[in-house]
Amino acid sequence: MSTSHVPIAIIGAGLGGLTAARVLHVNGIESTIFEREASAAARTQGGMLDIHENNGQKALHAAGLHDDFLEIVHEGGQAMRLLGADGTVHLAEEDDGTGGRPEVDRGDLRDLLLGSLPHGTIHWGRKVTGARALGDGRHEVTFADGSAITTDLLIGADGAWSRIRPLVSDATPVYTGISFVETDLFDADTRHPRSAAVIGGGFFIALGGKHGVLAHRESDGSLHVYTALKVDEGWLDTVDFTDHAAAKAAVLAHFEGWAEDLRALVADAETITPRRIHALPVGHRWDRVPGVTLLGDAAHVMSPFAGEGANLAMFDGAELALAIAARPGDTEAALAAYEEALFPRSEASAAGSAANLDTMFGEKGLERTVEFFTSGPEAQ
Repeated sequence: MSTSHVPIAIIGAGLGGLTAARVLHVNGIESTIFEREASAAARTQGGMLDIHENNGQKALHAAGLHDDFLEIVHEGGQAMRLLGADGTVHLAEEDDGTGGRPEVDRGDLRDLLLGSLPHGTIHWGRKVTGARALGDGRHEVTFADGSAITTDLLIGADGAWSRIRPLVSDATPVYTGISFVETDLFDADTRHPRSAAVIGGGFFIALGGKHGVLAHRESDGSLHVYTALKVDEGWLDTVDFTDHAAAKAAVLAHFEGWAEDLRALVADAETITPRRIHALPVGHRWDRVPGVTLLGDAAHVMSPFAGEGANLAMFDGAELALAIAARPGDTEAALAAYEEALFPRSEASAAGSAANLDTMFGEKGLERTVEFFTSGPEAQ
């Protein structure tokens, strides 16, 4: 087994890990990212993200990329529509350009961060198989290709099922009670004009019967739809998602009586993908462990119903890098300062996300969600 040493190792080339590496680079500090995917193009990167002024955009400022970010914002993406199961529109807001949460394609944002890093920063195709402490804050990480590294600072940015988290915590994500079935309708204005009209220009929610449909109009003109089902954890396993017709029928059985224009977001879809929604316990934290820390979903994976996951990951990455840069030669002080701020902010967001899940998919979910969005900024 070949072993090399890197001073700072970041596991995971998601938005959080990339932001950490970029802000370190801006501050003259070298780091190395190890990513299990074979290349930047190994898979598509999912749907739209709303990037918030108070965290995600602050991270982009710290990375020196905010102006470039504004160039890839999806114009009109902050529009929103909220419907009931019968198709009645309860809330409709247009994007007047004054909102603080501009929408951007996740893939475009990732590409922006990737392009901002020095060549060779990311080592692709490095799937972690193990990590262990060596003493004095140093760690060893082993990979499926037979290689290994040692590092003075190990940063776990490797998502919900982090292989680095067990070094600091025995917590694991648990099922939230909600499963998504994601669908896509391509070239919507031409091929699916009724669905395009229902969704509108930005974000869309329809709720009823403890289920829901969330959707975005993508920057490429497609519609990306998240059908949310309040079902047992094993329900997805009862459906053959390789048989698209049968899978659609199984999903739509939960939406009997819904308006046909809403059911069409599943019935007319050209892709279909299942995903369970998991979360770490609200308030997840750990005792200071020398030489290692976590960021993003590795630290605080939560349901997506506060819209904070990507924003927090980027902000975590920026804040961690800034803490390191501000304390040269004292990594432990930097990690302690970072985690002291990390824990309360992630707890607040996780609590909000859990509360929003209960609001949207509980009793009178539609009525309570309308109230949430119309009761003033202090409720949001």
